[in-house]
Amino acid sequence: MTYAPHAFTPDVENVLRLPTWVSPGRVETIEDVAFLSGAALSHLHRVLTHQTVPQALLRGRLALSAAEVCLANMGRPERGGDLRDAVAFVRPGDSPGPMGEMYRGWQRAVERDGSARAMQRALPGVQEGEIAAWLNVGQGAPVSCAAAVVEARLDARPRDPATALILGEAALSRALRWSHVVPVLSLGLKRADLRKTGEALRFVCHRAIVAAVPEISREAADLARRAAHLKTVAPKLRAKGAEAAVDLFLTWDALAPTALASLRSNRARLRFCDRLVELGAVRELTGRDTFRLYGL
Repeated sequence: MTYAPHAFTPDVENVLRLPTWVSPGRVETIEDVAFLSGAALSHLHRVLTHQTVPQALLRGRLALSAAEVCLANMGRPERGGDLRDAVAFVRPGDSPGPMGEMYRGWQRAVERDGSARAMQRALPGVQEGEIAAWLNVGQGAPVSCAAAVVEARLDARPRDPATALILGEAALSRALRWSHVVPVLSLGLKRADLRKTGEALRFVCHRAIVAAVPEISREAADLARRAAHLKTVAPKLRAKGAEAAVDLFLTWDALAPTALASLRSNRARLRFCDRLVELGAVRELTGRDTFRLYGL
C-alpha cells in the first residue's frame, strides 16, 4: 500500500470535537438527558465514519478502557498496561488469567457487529440462541433497548456484569446500525449504576453516553493526528515489509516487535520499532528495556 501525504488540519479536529453544550451538567429529567445523549450519539456516528480516524485502532483503545472500567466496577482495578501485558505475552494455549480474559472478551466484541452470531464468537461461553434471546429483550429507542438488555442479563447473572455490558453495547450498536460494536455505555456507567432498574437505569445509561462521548471524541482526534503523522513518515521506511507493519500499527492498540511478521528477523523488527519511535510516529508503551510494546 502506498500512503498519500496527509496532514491533520485544525478543521478536522473541530469536526471531531463534541459541541460544549452537550454536557450532563445538572440535568434532572430523563427527557433532558435523553436529548443530550441523542446529540452525543449523533456526533459519535460522525466520528465513527470519519475517514481520518483509524477506526479499528479506536475500537481497540475503547476495548482496553472498557475492560479497565469493568474490572474497577468489580473491585479489581487494573492498569491498562497490565491488561496489555496479560494478553500480548501469553503463550498459545495458555490462559491470560481473569483480567486478561476480560480484556480479550472486549477485544473480540469490538472486532464484530452486534448480531447474535458475531457475539457468540465474542462470548464463547454463551450459546448463540441465548444471546439472541437477550438481544431481543430490548424494545424501543436504542438506549432504552440497550438498558433493557443490560437489566435482563444482570437480573439473570448478577455476578457477570461484563457480559451484560457487552450485550448492551451490541444492542446499542445494532440499533444504531453501526458496523461494529463500540464501547460507549461501559465507559460511563459506575458500579452503583448497575444496581438500578427501569427508568433509573435508562437515565444513567443516557448520562453515561453523554459522559463517554467527549472522551471518545478526544481519543479519536488524537489517534487521527498520530495516524496522519505515521502515514507521513511511512515513505521514509525502507525495510522490506514496512507497509504491512505500518498497517498493523494503524489497526492494533499495542504490538510486540515479534508481531511484525512481515519483517525478516527479530532484530529487524526491533530496529523498525526504534526507528518509528525516533521519528515520533509510535510510542514505546511499557517503559521497560525488555518485553516492550509499541503503539500509536
